[in-house]
Amino acid sequence: MLKVNNIDVYYGNIHAIKDISFEVAESEIVTLIGANGAGKSTILKTISGLLRSKTGSITFAGESIDHTVSHAIVKRGLAHVPEGRRVFLQMSVQENLEMGNYTQQKSTMHSRMEDVFTHFPRLKERRKQVAGTLSGGEQQMLAMGRALMSRPKLLMLDEPSMGLAPLLVEQIFEIIEELHSSGVTILLVEQNAHMALTIADRGYVLETGRITLADDAKALLANDAVRRAYLGG
Repeated sequence: MLKVNNIDVYYGNIHAIKDISFEVAESEIVTLIGANGAGKSTILKTISGLLRSKTGSITFAGESIDHTVSHAIVKRGLAHVPEGRRVFLQMSVQENLEMGNYTQQKSTMHSRMEDVFTHFPRLKERRKQVAGTLSGGEQQMLAMGRALMSRPKLLMLDEPSMGLAPLLVEQIFEIIEELHSSGVTILLVEQNAHMALTIADRGYVLETGRITLADDAKALLANDAVRRAYLGG
């Protein structure tokens, strides 16, 4: 579904992403793990068209998206939930969800919103509430729900557990598994490497802008070097 081939991304003179290649097959959960500053978020921003690679190529569903603008990438079925949630704080929950519908027909918005509420019943309870008054976990649910309004084939999640209490982290990961079971392919960036590898099919380890290890998620969980660096043991 997604193929990233030999991309190099710069911030000015800083070479942030160095000749990175990886793939995400349909119906997979693939995770990118690594320390802060390894380049995980930069990769997602490049895929979604917010940044551009100086080399290589990115294809989604068999078509190049190298020079495609972000809103057109969303329309093709690739949605990005950014780090920090980035919900519209002055808008209500329902208005945020409506904003996620902008690439889709208005006539089917209500049914899609009800689908979102099936995954996130708490959002239905708070549909008229201003997003800025929601808890961190509720804002994360809203950011994910807004992305689902675009009917993504591939959902990219950037640090969905960041800043959340352990119980909420478990809830978010349960929802990610539900979304995957419903047919959504997922590319997950997550500092909680243990949780990410537990639900993923495959994983890639990033260090200072390079992929240093790629394997089945279970194999990465059992890898001594990965355990020492990212799993606390």
